[in-house]
Amino acid sequence: MSLDLLLGLIALFVFVAMTTGAVATDVLTRYSPERRRLAQLAAPASGVSLPASTLTETPSPALRKFVSVVPKSPKDLTVLRQRLTTAGYRSMNAAVLFSLAKLASPIVVVLAAFTFVGLNRGWIAAILGAMVGTMLPDLWLARLTRRRQKVVRNGLPDALDLLVVCLEAGSSVDQAIVKASDELEVAYPALADELRLVITEVRAGKPRLEAMKNFAARTRVDDVRALVAMLVQTERFGTSIAQALRTHAETARTKRRQAAEEKAGKLSVKLVFPLVFFLFPALYAVILGPAVIRIVRVFFGQGVVESLR
Repeated sequence: MSLDLLLGLIALFVFVAMTTGAVATDVLTRYSPERRRLAQLAAPASGVSLPASTLTETPSPALRKFVSVVPKSPKDLTVLRQRLTTAGYRSMNAAVLFSLAKLASPIVVVLAAFTFVGLNRGWIAAILGAMVGTMLPDLWLARLTRRRQKVVRNGLPDALDLLVVCLEAGSSVDQAIVKASDELEVAYPALADELRLVITEVRAGKPRLEAMKNFAARTRVDDVRALVAMLVQTERFGTSIAQALRTHAETARTKRRQAAEEKAGKLSVKLVFPLVFFLFPALYAVILGPAVIRIVRVFFGQGVVESLR
């Protein structure tokens, strides 16, 4: 290799490395939690927590022509809206888009099956694809729901600790909820969003316990249901809400640690399948391959080895 070519390759490597590092640094700095937190602190405080667009019952003008695909039965529409609300989508646009996805997904999968398999031999693949396409939006929604519930469940002990600190510092319950939602925006955005909706309902005139019950109904998390039941008992008997929240936070934190330990215990069993099906065959081929070739060469001659190659 000549010196000019070597210097050119080194210069190209340095240029690509510096460009990649600069772009990655810019992206990470722009979207870092510190920048987001500073932007939230610099922004003027908004009294009410949620934008009005997430609370409207009418779709946007672009989707208004597709309202006919939404279930007409009030019961079916209520069930659909509850499922979407649990996943974090409260507007009517989400219901329209999900209904469109339910209709379009089987058609897209069937067309893809006919395109890649052929019109004559693609009927079985099209039927299977139609079944899979019908279930895809529901599976996607269930995955989003589980992810959001996990965020709410993991962030609940921290939120309760923040509420206890605010209450013991002299804040009211509503002020403590607002402060907790602001502080948890970066770490647990789903929980912060739910707390904002709670305080929005309270400011709209709902009793606090009813707003908390709606919180439990929206998230469908057992820890939130237990928290609401505890708050109802505290309100009924007049006990200290700060002490009750501290006790519930310790219980929730213990459950979170036990869940992490349970997942760590299951990890060794889950690793068996990739080890057996992916790592061990390659390991056996590397370790035993030369020995097998030598045995075949000794007992069957060089011609068999050449034919195997």
